Amino acid sequence: MTAQRVVGGTRSGTRRTFVFVCAAALLTALVTAHDRFPDVLGAGVFLDAAAPWLVVFVPLLALTALLLRSPAGAAAALVPLLAWAWVFGSWWAPHSPGASPRAVEPLRLVSQNLFADNASPTATARALVASDADLIAVQEFAGADREPVQRILDRSYRYSEVVGTVALWSRYPTSETVAVDVGLPWHRGLRTEVSTPRGDLTVYVVHLPSIRPGDTTTRERGLSTLSRTLAGDESARVLVAGDFNTPSTDRDWTRLAPGYEEARPSSGPGFTWPATFPLVRLDHILTRGLTATTSTVLRLPGPDHRAIDVTIDLSRS
Repeated sequence: MTAQRVVGGTRSGTRRTFVFVCAAALLTALVTAHDRFPDVLGAGVFLDAAAPWLVVFVPLLALTALLLRSPAGAAAALVPLLAWAWVFGSWWAPHSPGASPRAVEPLRLVSQNLFADNASPTATARALVASDADLIAVQEFAGADREPVQRILDRSYRYSEVVGTVALWSRYPTSETVAVDVGLPWHRGLRTEVSTPRGDLTVYVVHLPSIRPGDTTTRERGLSTLSRTLAGDESARVLVAGDFNTPSTDRDWTRLAPGYEEARPSSGPGFTWPATFPLVRLDHILTRGLTATTSTVLRLPGPDHRAIDVTIDLSRS
């Protein structure tokens, strides 16, 4: 009886270890190759967004293995942990996207989704003015937010451009503003020329379609449409700011407009949504022919997104 119990226990322990090793292998695959899993009804895109947070399953896996007396299963949990550190660990390490401590003519751009249901639009507008940015790009510029925000920003910025529900305020002259197609039947994108003391810039402000459960087609069409527009833009220096509704880990993000670079956060992952406890970076600032020297995230009163604050060194084109 004792021998049979030992043999049975050994077999049971082996099965438990096998289960935990398989779970660790699956978790490792999800972390390192999330964008290769099939995108069935949008599940793949949501997996992409969740990828940086899959690490929370590592201690759960290890603890469960220990409670079930499977030390080998607990040890297997180290594999997805190391995989996560390799893929995402650098996001939390301090870094600079091209530091230039003596920029001749720095340009600051702040981009903010105002939030259609903003309960304090005037507080948001005052915070945007207080940022002292040279350019302020806004999305969801609509409804009750529109009039108070415009009134406050117009007092501090001489130039402004509004197309549909996106807008840009500028310290420098703007011209040749046109609507930009982002795959929707109404206007949520603009393109304008900004004349700075260090030369002209082409600036885009965009708000791409949202991802809905079971429906990513509209967002993907918006990304594709915008990508073609940006790729075909012949301007030497381009800034693109806005709410892309697309996390940095999205499988479609790396294919957006070759030649453009994202202004990476100077420290931390730079998550922007939701504002109370950001889980993903849906808002981005892209550059071509320009060098971003700093990039930070701001929490302003009112919106459900955090703002992105980027400094561009116009002397390093």
